[in-house]
Amino acid sequence: MNEEGISSLTDICTTWICHYVEVLCVSQKDGSLQIRHCPLFPQELADQLLHKMADEGVLDDKTVGIFQNPEALRLRRAYIRSSRVSAEAFRLSLCPHKLQELNASHIHSDITISDILHNLSSNKDCRQGLHTLLMNGLNLYGETGELVRARFRVLRGLKNLSVAWTDLDDTGLEDICSLPLLESLDVSGTNVTDLTPLLNCQSRLRSLTVHGLQKLEMSTAGLLSVLDKLHVLRHLDISNDRLVTDVDNLVHQLLERTGVFPHLVSLDVSGWRGVSDAAVRAFVEARPGMRFIGLLATGADGSELMSTGGNLKVAGEANLTQVCEALRRYSEQESLLREVLVHLYKYTSEMERSQPNTLKLVSDGMRHHTDSLHVQLVATACVFNLTTLELVLGMPLHLLETVVQQLLTAMKNFPNHKQLQKNCLLTLCSDHILQVVSFDRYEATKLMMMFLENHEDQTLQRMAVAVVSILVAKLSTEEISELGAEAFIMKQLLSIVQQKASQGVVDSTLKFALSALWNLTDETPTACRHFIQCQGVELYMELLESYFSESSIQQKLLGLLNNVAEVEELRVKLQDEELVEHLLTLLINPAVDVDVSYFAGGILAHLASSVGPVWGLDAGLHRTVLDKLHSSILTWSLPQGVMVSYRTFQPFYQLLHVSQYSGVQLWALWAVQLVCSQKAAQYCSMLHTEGGTDRLKVLSSHPDTHSDVKSLADNILTILEQYLNLVGPGSKHHDAVLNGT
Repeated sequence: MNEEGISSLTDICTTWICHYVEVLCVSQKDGSLQIRHCPLFPQELADQLLHKMADEGVLDDKTVGIFQNPEALRLRRAYIRSSRVSAEAFRLSLCPHKLQELNASHIHSDITISDILHNLSSNKDCRQGLHTLLMNGLNLYGETGELVRARFRVLRGLKNLSVAWTDLDDTGLEDICSLPLLESLDVSGTNVTDLTPLLNCQSRLRSLTVHGLQKLEMSTAGLLSVLDKLHVLRHLDISNDRLVTDVDNLVHQLLERTGVFPHLVSLDVSGWRGVSDAAVRAFVEARPGMRFIGLLATGADGSELMSTGGNLKVAGEANLTQVCEALRRYSEQESLLREVLVHLYKYTSEMERSQPNTLKLVSDGMRHHTDSLHVQLVATACVFNLTTLELVLGMPLHLLETVVQQLLTAMKNFPNHKQLQKNCLLTLCSDHILQVVSFDRYEATKLMMMFLENHEDQTLQRMAVAVVSILVAKLSTEEISELGAEAFIMKQLLSIVQQKASQGVVDSTLKFALSALWNLTDETPTACRHFIQCQGVELYMELLESYFSESSIQQKLLGLLNNVAEVEELRVKLQDEELVEHLLTLLINPAVDVDVSYFAGGILAHLASSVGPVWGLDAGLHRTVLDKLHSSILTWSLPQGVMVSYRTFQPFYQLLHVSQYSGVQLWALWAVQLVCSQKAAQYCSMLHTEGGTDRLKVLSSHPDTHSDVKSLADNILTILEQYLNLVGPGSKHHDAVLNGT
């Protein structure tokens, strides 16, 4: 993916394979998968596919089985970080390959460092050719310990090794330092107490990272004595994850040393408080080849170093450039990341331009520490600052997709932390994010509803309901049906409506909740049943009375009742004389907005229909309803903007049957005319595809059809004909209408 967020063809293809890997494969006896008719992959492509499977979270014992075919899928650089691959699957699928690099950090299984070493050593090519091995975050041995404990020294070709945040001890370090080609070593956060074994590789060790060695028992003089002898060292990281004062003057003494580290290009002392600018400046000036220095949480400014015009990069807090460099360097180090995010929040509080690179760095940090409340809390606040108002418009969509997923993960992991939830909701309450960015809206809606069930804070409630309202409107019919099956969702939204109604307020929370309920019941009989079971009809009758002068509220109330009326077996629940009388008032009152009258007429048309449950109220009332439907609809004029949208015209077709009452037919025809006249491209095609055009022709030509009905049906057929003439033969819309496809 390039800087503009455009995916390469390779990235698109490998992502597609990840999503459909089980479809492309057959299962083996051991449950693993094998690609059907697997072609010979270019070697680099096989590496990329494995990497993508790990990134997409689909790499496990089952899917990694496709790499048991080393003839077709040849691996050299294997990336299985954060996957769910067991020791046995690792042995069968990856060890037969001639691996040169392996990143097996933070694997979510019981695989151990010993397992990996033992299995790799079984392959001669790996013993000699593997030069880079990362196993951060793993245990050295299993809970019971291995009978035969594998050693690092068997991998004679290793040049770069990282075993940070493992239980590596002094014995393990001695074993590592016997590797004949070792050049780079990271033992951060391990149980090592003595670094003296490093002297065994002093003539070849070029990079050493010993961040957060809290169990180190060496004196300052002893440690410096060892470091002094690493003559070819180019990269040194002695940063401290505790962010404490350097009481033993380790950093101060190191910076003052002359004649050592002549080839050093990077030094990291972040986390050691009490470092002076003068000492840092003198150290850097004595080594003109320096390209990086880490000074976060040291007290040293470092800004003068960056103004010298050289290529030196500083990870610190003096300015946004330093902060971003720290973000990039410390995304996997929780304490330092938390520190730098606090400073980033300060710098992003008044951003004027979009900073996609900074947002990506924050997202990377969130991804690496999903279980850290401290990281997620500050990071979500930074995300809000970076995406607020128009800033979000300058962010690549693919980046926003990742960020939204991180926000939803944070909300799921810390459901009871009010401030974190607020941070996430503030960002998600963006039309651009909710309408344009691609993410799993169905799961997001469920998450928001669970949030509403557990939080009564009015501010948080308002934001969550707003998000739900917009998300539900973007769901497919199938997804809405699944949501509608969740009775607690209906109950929770109605509870919010009841709460607002009892206060007599008209605010955004009430409007969003009503919109969500309206969308939730659209073509969803199950949701409509839940609405009735939760005494929704009784509540809505009260609201129709109390919010009589609020047109926007009336429209949402009547829109939902229309959805209920479309379900034949539920119409009897709406056959209430008081409700029908009120709907008649809304239908015929000239002071009522046409959109309100329209929805009131829709409910009455379904209730008075000759199809479905028999009218159970007074016969005279039935005649009045039909008469008023007919006469009132003839007085309506089409509004300027479309006030309603439809996924299908199916609910209208039974109202257009030749045996229907004319008032019922007129309402359905007026609705079809409304949308076809204003969004012809969408609705003319839909009408013909569903067979509606033929129904209109039958209705128009039938001898018993009322003249008013015939006139309106002919109007719609004319709109259809005009549309076809406009788009012309051969256009996709023209062909769709003609072919019914």
